[in-house]
Amino acid sequence: MEMRQVTKLSAEEERMSLALKSLKGLSVGDAFGEKFFYHVFSLIDGGQMPPTPWNWTDDTVMAMSIVDELLIGGEIDMDRLAKRFAERYAKEPWRGYGGGAARLLTKIHEGADWKLESKKLFDGGSWGNGGAMRAAPIGAYFSGDPESAEREADKSARVTHAHVDGRAGAIAIAAASALIIDAGTSPGVEFIDEVVSHMPESETRVGLGTAKEIHRDDFERAVFTLGTGNRVSAMDTVPFCIWMTAHHSDSFERAMVATASGFGDSDTTCAIVGGIVCLVSDIRGVWTDRTESLSEQHEYVNNN
Repeated sequence: MEMRQVTKLSAEEERMSLALKSLKGLSVGDAFGEKFFYHVFSLIDGGQMPPTPWNWTDDTVMAMSIVDELLIGGEIDMDRLAKRFAERYAKEPWRGYGGGAARLLTKIHEGADWKLESKKLFDGGSWGNGGAMRAAPIGAYFSGDPESAEREADKSARVTHAHVDGRAGAIAIAAASALIIDAGTSPGVEFIDEVVSHMPESETRVGLGTAKEIHRDDFERAVFTLGTGNRVSAMDTVPFCIWMTAHHSDSFERAMVATASGFGDSDTTCAIVGGIVCLVSDIRGVWTDRTESLSEQHEYVNNN
């Protein structure tokens, strides 16, 4: 009996460790990518690091609530997650939330029902990339179990993204994160196929079909064909991020630089790719040292 208990606890601790590792990679990518709204190619071509501080955005803040749910309950409770999202927004509304998210979270914080309010966004629900930007830790927690990652990612997205594409984006990123450790670095087209197999029919899924046809070395085609979040939608964000992960996950640093060089919604694309790639490629200390600390995360977990 004692041995079985130790084994179970060890498995749970491994899940927790992977979720926190993904959150770390997500936060570094988020903070790094955010700098590219203000700085240009010289930072990349010259090999220089963006100036500090590297502060993360709402991408990381919302991912913290996801991780809280996983570490405390082992799954997503949508009512509780909605409350976490709204409480953190109310504390730090300046973190870069989009207009739709800000309106929704304000209403939830004031007592509105997320199930009604999320469907009102954009006449049928948001198809934005917000569900995807925070989903990598879900897949990390369910590493090797993409079906569970798919289920929990769908739940996590529904709180704010009722539209099928908003949910499909989250599912794709969680599935990729759940599969990447077994797949290894830069696993290629087969990896994209496996991610697609877990997605609902959607425009985002069609975009991943297009991503399969783009050669790993044709970065410009990937940027201009798939998009890098200029529309802040799942459809023009997730296919590019999955393509990057499939072909360029052998180095966290190179993946971040390449992803940021696509510009667009660079904090979100880097957060997504960073949350996945960090599971198979180490993050150098020079990157983590420059990024705003996540030490408060442990405090949040203990207080909820």
